[in-house]
Amino acid sequence: MLDPGAEIIACIPRLRRYARALVGNRAGADDLVQDTVERAWSRIAEWRRDREMRAWLFGIMHNLHVDDLRARRLQTTVLDDDMPDLAQASNPSAGLEVRDMQAALNLLAVEQREILLLIGLEGMSYDQVAATLGVPLGTVMSRLSRGREKLRSLMEGRAAPVLPLQVVK
Repeated sequence: MLDPGAEIIACIPRLRRYARALVGNRAGADDLVQDTVERAWSRIAEWRRDREMRAWLFGIMHNLHVDDLRARRLQTTVLDDDMPDLAQASNPSAGLEVRDMQAALNLLAVEQREILLLIGLEGMSYDQVAATLGVPLGTVMSRLSRGREKLRSLMEGRAAPVLPLQVVK
């Protein structure tokens, strides 16, 4: 097992990738990663060795991001032009699809977007996401389902369906 400092450093690429998808621009993502690493290092004594370092760091990042959103009252961010060009090389229209996907993700509720990114981009399990965000497993599944449906609707250019809420006793 690596020492905690080395484990934090090993997680930085994944933190950065998630932050870029979450925030939508390089500068904001870099700030979020830096704040996350700084907070983690200052509280390294609070990390439990039986808990995965990555999940702990993503939890810190989540809390910092939510705090920032509350402070800025959910201001929207514009995707900058330095988004990865992974698809543009083989398919010119793929770059447009990536931008459309980012724009659609930005229209989702923060709670849905975070879960979609943690599961889809970071490959976390439902249990890991629930532990990272501090929500019940059922909440993860519900937000994921609603987020996927709304994202699908946005990408197809149709209005998202209004799903009736059921009272569960």
